[in-house]
Amino acid sequence: SSCNPHSYRQLKSHIMCDVLSQVVFSRFCSPCDIKELFCTALGVPRNTNLSLLDSSGAMVSIDPTMPHNTERYFVLVLSSDKEELFQNVLTQVAEQFSRAFKINELKTEVTNRLAMLEKRVELEGMKVVEIEKCRNDIKKLREEMVSRNNSNFLEDNKKLTPRRDVPSYPKYHLSKETVEALRLPAFDAWQWEPNEMLTCLEHMYHDLRLVKDFNINPITLKRWLLCIHDNYRNNPFHNFRHCFCVTQMMYSMICLCNLQVIPRFLIQTVVFSDIQHPPYQVNARTELAVRYNDISPLENHHCAVAFQIFSQPDCNIFANFDPEAFKQIRQGTITLILATDMARHGEILDSFKQKVDSFDYSDEEHVTCLKMVLIKCCDISNEVRPMEVAEPWVDCLLEEYFMQSDREKCEGLPVAPFMDREKVTKPTAQIGFIKFVLIPMFETVMKLFPQIEEAMVQPLRESRDRYEELKQIDDAMNEVGRVSARE
Repeated sequence: SSCNPHSYRQLKSHIMCDVLSQVVFSRFCSPCDIKELFCTALGVPRNTNLSLLDSSGAMVSIDPTMPHNTERYFVLVLSSDKEELFQNVLTQVAEQFSRAFKINELKTEVTNRLAMLEKRVELEGMKVVEIEKCRNDIKKLREEMVSRNNSNFLEDNKKLTPRRDVPSYPKYHLSKETVEALRLPAFDAWQWEPNEMLTCLEHMYHDLRLVKDFNINPITLKRWLLCIHDNYRNNPFHNFRHCFCVTQMMYSMICLCNLQVIPRFLIQTVVFSDIQHPPYQVNARTELAVRYNDISPLENHHCAVAFQIFSQPDCNIFANFDPEAFKQIRQGTITLILATDMARHGEILDSFKQKVDSFDYSDEEHVTCLKMVLIKCCDISNEVRPMEVAEPWVDCLLEEYFMQSDREKCEGLPVAPFMDREKVTKPTAQIGFIKFVLIPMFETVMKLFPQIEEAMVQPLRESRDRYEELKQIDDAMNEVGRVSARE
C-alpha cells in the first residue's frame, strides 16, 4: 500500500508549511509503525500526534487497511502541551490494562510484533539509539508475556533464591514487654513492619532452643526467613503478615500449653502454610488445579515451594540433619500443610474427637492428629485475638474473596456463595464460621489443654456474640428500609 500525504503543520504562529511525501508500507505493519513512518517522512518526533484527512476533509484511519490513494492525503500535525501528552500516556496505559486479560487473543499479535522488532534490529541499519530503543521494546514485550502467565511460575522461581547475598535486615532489640507479648494470643501484628516481624520470628526460633539444639546456622536461619518473606505475595489476606500471625499463634500455643512433648518444628511448618498463595484454583481450572488433579492444589503448591527453598544450600536450615531425620521432617511438613485444606476440616476434626478422650502421647497416630488440629487452629485463629486486631483481617479476607468471585463471574464460572459480594456481609460471614468451625474445634482442643479456655475459647464466644448483635442491627435496618419502600 502507499499514500501521498500532502501535509501541513499547524504552528503556534499559524504559519502553514507544505511538504510532499510518499509513504510505502506493508499490510503487515501495525498502526503504530505506519504512524512512525509518517512522522519520519514529515521530519517530526515519532510520538507526534497525527490526523489523516482525505481531499474532502474526512478523517482516514491510520492502519494497514487504509485504501491506496490516487489523490493526496493531508496529514494534520498537532502540537501538544504537557497535559495532552500525559493524557495520551494514560490512554495507552488503560489500553494495555484492557488488553492484559485477553491473553489468548494477543499471543499471535505479541509473537509477530516480537519477531518483527527482532528482525528490524538484525537487518535494518538503524542508529545506535534506535537499536537500544528497539531492544527495550523487545524486553518489555517479553516481560509482558511473562506477567500474563496466570501462575507466574517464571517470576516465582526467581524468588526461590535469596535476593540478598548477606542478610541485611536490621537487628532490632526486642524489649522485655515485646518478648512477653509475643507469647500471648492477643499479640497485635498490625503494629510491626516486615523487618521487625522477621526479627520476632528469629527470636522465636532461638527462644524455643531450635537453633542450639539442632545446630542451625544463625546466618542460614536469617537467609531462610528472608527467602520465605520474599515468596509471599502481596495478596489482601494471604500475605507475609498472615504468615507471621499464624506462626506467632503457634508459638503462643507451644508456650501456653507447654507442648514439649510435641516436636517444636511445628513452628517451622506453619511459616509455609500459605507461601506463594495464588487465587483459588479449582473453579478456574488453572494450571495448579490441573497439575494436582483438583486435590488440595494450593496446599500441594505450598509444600512444593517449601522444599524448593530447602533445596537451596544457603537456605537449608536442616543441612546438619542426617538423611533419615530430614525424611521424617519432610513427611511431617507435607502432612501438616495438606491438613490446612478446609475441604478436609470435618474429616480431621472427627478423627481427633475420637481420640481426645483417651489421648495417648506415645501413639504416633494420636500425636500426628493433634499436630494437624493445632496447625488448623493457628491457620484460622484471627478471631481469637482482640476485636481491633481481628476485624481488619475479616475485611482483608472478604476483599480477596470478592476479587476472585468478580473474576469468576466475568468468566462465566460458578461462584461460591460465601465469596459473592452480593450475598455476603461481615456478620453473616463470621457467625457461621465461628459457631460451626472455630468454637467446636477449639473446644475439642480445650479438653486436652484446659488452659486455652480463657485465652482462646472465651474470646471466640465473645466474637460470636458481637457479630450476632451486629446481624440483628443489620436485619432491623433492612426491615425499616423495606417498610419505607412499601410506603
